[in-house]
Amino acid sequence: MERKKLQEVLRELKMLKRDFPNTELMMNTPPKDIEDCCCLTALTCFRETLLQHFGISGKYQKKLYKSLNHTLTISGLNFCNTETSTTNCSTCHSHPKEKASEFFNRLESLVQRGLSRIN
Repeated sequence: MERKKLQEVLRELKMLKRDFPNTELMMNTPPKDIEDCCCLTALTCFRETLLQHFGISGKYQKKLYKSLNHTLTISGLNFCNTETSTTNCSTCHSHPKEKASEFFNRLESLVQRGLSRIN
């Protein structure tokens, strides 16, 4: 089930990327090498940033936002074995701003990481 949901997230992300004109837009972007216990914090950051910059006005924005909020997505990206170690994760606002194209790429690689864990 998680695998199907993560694949759906990737499809929705690709559609949004394809139809998104402003790849120069600067957005808070979690790092590429997110620690396992910070993946859910990063997911929350991606979600909040999407909402902040795009709202959920468009069809793809709404679908992607809903999918990123889905319990299957969250459990598919929860690589942390303990509950306590998320305290070292950076807040969303502390992440540097990157171009939207890089934001989308990093979100995609986070979801890919979840898929490879499931396989």
